[in-house]
Amino acid sequence: MASLLRTAPRAFRSANIAPRTSALLQCRLKHDLHDPPQGNPPIIGRDPPDPPREEAAALKDNMKSGSYLGTTKRLPEFNLNDKVVLVTGAARGLGLVQAEALLEAGATVYALDRLSEPSPDFYRVQERAAKELGTTLHYRQIDVRDVPQLNEIIRSISDQQGKLDGLVAAAGIQQETPALEYTAKDANTMFEVNITGVLMTAQAVAKEMIRHGRGGSMAFIASMSGTVANRGLICPAYNASKAGVLQLARNLASEWGQHGIRVNTISPGYIVTAMVEALFEQYPERRRDWPTQNMLGKLSVPQEYRGAAVFLISDASSFMTASDLRIDGGGFDSL
Repeated sequence: MASLLRTAPRAFRSANIAPRTSALLQCRLKHDLHDPPQGNPPIIGRDPPDPPREEAAALKDNMKSGSYLGTTKRLPEFNLNDKVVLVTGAARGLGLVQAEALLEAGATVYALDRLSEPSPDFYRVQERAAKELGTTLHYRQIDVRDVPQLNEIIRSISDQQGKLDGLVAAAGIQQETPALEYTAKDANTMFEVNITGVLMTAQAVAKEMIRHGRGGSMAFIASMSGTVANRGLICPAYNASKAGVLQLARNLASEWGQHGIRVNTISPGYIVTAMVEALFEQYPERRRDWPTQNMLGKLSVPQEYRGAAVFLISDASSFMTASDLRIDGGGFDSL
């Protein structure tokens, strides 16, 4: 060691190292800052309310100032200002939360759901999109099992917008039934919605992405239950369906990568929703036990998944496909 120190450069042996300032370090970085896009103009029709002129003008001034998330001045790879994104199961719950996040990043969003009318909160988000975010949120009623109508709706959106850039497939159902009591009808319904519905939606969107030659990105809502069997939650068909979503995404990513289409999944942990709160009334031990099954010792809320879809749909994940984004609080593998 002593010999190594004796042969080391003098600058490295000095107790008071003072590196020289190179000419390169003295150069100032120059940034070419352009005005950000002005957002997507509201589409004429019955869907979204048009923003008042004075509010639209204020929005443009706000975006020019660079203080608005989703501009070329703020993390541009997350900017979705020129993107058209479909979100299934977005009339309420996690799908609607994802839709609002995409709107905040600048996307034009179409919510697809089987409900005849979306939840009251949907209209709050729709109004906010027009008045505050300079973009639009639309609603189309469709059951993903109705493939002909699903194809027709997606094609009409694609024709109207001249493109389709993204899909968040959040439509899904859950049923808690012991395996010994499951009927074939119930199991088939589970798989038709959670697997076949995702495949048919992705297929219809991919055809439009390929037709327009722009590529795109898809994010399927899977579940941690696609890789573990949950303690105290008896839902064999649901867990099998989510495992199917994970494998489906990997195969679609393999097939469609040549067209510039990326396909990834999001696997949430336990999410506290109104439905889960009602479940806790029936099974109070779950409120106590479930938080102990992950490293953070708590349950999640829908808002904690907002950034996941924006990341996967945007260019921030441009080299990511066939991957699962598992967001489960560091859940312990169970059973």
